[in-house]
Amino acid sequence: MFERRIPEWLRHAPAPSVRGFATLAGFEAITRGILISVFPVAMFDALGDAARISSIYFGIGIVSLLVGLLVPFLNRFVPRRWIFGIGNMGYVLGAVLGMFGTPATIIAALVLNSVATVSTFVCFNAYVLDYVARIELGKLETQRMFYSAAGWTVGPVVGVLLWSWWAPAPFLVAAVAATGQLAAFVYMRMGNGKLITRARRSAPNPLAFLGRFFAQPRLVAGWLFAVIRSCGWWAYVVYLPIYAVTRGLGENLGGAMLSTTNAALFLSPLILRWMQATSIKRSVRIGFFAAAGLFLTASLPGLPPAAAVAALFGGSLCLIVLDICAGLPFLMAVKPSERTEMSAIYSSYRDVSGIATPGIAWLVLLVAPITGIFAAAGTACLVAWGIAGRLHPRLGEARLRIVAPPLPAPEPGGEPAA
Repeated sequence: MFERRIPEWLRHAPAPSVRGFATLAGFEAITRGILISVFPVAMFDALGDAARISSIYFGIGIVSLLVGLLVPFLNRFVPRRWIFGIGNMGYVLGAVLGMFGTPATIIAALVLNSVATVSTFVCFNAYVLDYVARIELGKLETQRMFYSAAGWTVGPVVGVLLWSWWAPAPFLVAAVAATGQLAAFVYMRMGNGKLITRARRSAPNPLAFLGRFFAQPRLVAGWLFAVIRSCGWWAYVVYLPIYAVTRGLGENLGGAMLSTTNAALFLSPLILRWMQATSIKRSVRIGFFAAAGLFLTASLPGLPPAAAVAALFGGSLCLIVLDICAGLPFLMAVKPSERTEMSAIYSSYRDVSGIATPGIAWLVLLVAPITGIFAAAGTACLVAWGIAGRLHPRLGEARLRIVAPPLPAPEPGGEPAA
């Protein structure tokens, strides 16, 4: 008689690994990267007014912030795996709506894309804190950026080119990539995360954790770094393409510049080694100070458009460095018992920056040209540089040096992880 055996991967779920999380991030990079430069030019083409676009982004930011803060509350009634899956389907539905190409469907697609981003991000961070040891967080951030490099490098320029050729094309690619991310998540079978202890009473309202969050200066500093870094990306991703169109540089320049910037993600292992040779504190301070100088340079009156674009490009490279190191102060300070709630608070940086940047941009555009937005971003980076001066000089030093990860070796045809 032949004994039927159940495959090992069905009987025992594969343990989530750094590579598995990096793979999820790689699919997300394709999903978002292909559309990130399409949304600004598509909306400017439909509406023709930068101030109006800022007001739309402002409203979407408020919606995303509310959704992000509600995720821990919903997690009390809806399993985390379902929240991640439903959020992932928001990417798919948003891409389908975007294929229609009308102003209403483009805005609806952007809303769904933003809500999907924040809901999956909260769950992703909670899973990371469940399954990845603290000594491997630096390795995870590096490999996550490395795996995302292809999507964020090729996606922006290809997305705009596909949109110019056939408007639904980039949305179709995004829908396929989002489906791949959902399939990878199902294969990893992470469930609802690890059970730390059995609860003896009902979980408190997630908003109650705000007090505990503000009582921990390192968490606040890490969150502010994420907000200000994200504001810099907003200025670069959304307003550089509009600046290029208004200065006669073409609608494809924004996507091409963003793709070129994101190519630096392939250097993330080298950036990590540089960070190890210095310290988290010095790396964060250098990144914010250099970004501030370059964004302020791009805002100088009378500066030729080509020079302004070059300065913004240099500032974006500094943001890549900050993507790797500026989130570590927060991740290294989170307590295991507060993973889901603090992940939700941390993820709000996307929505806070999504509210603050368009709101400030709308006010700036009332009294100044679009270069005033770059000046505001540079000033915010200076503020972050000052805050970073209060970090402990040896923050994360021992953990990062224990990891000392080698250069990740991508598989043939694979992708090498904002």
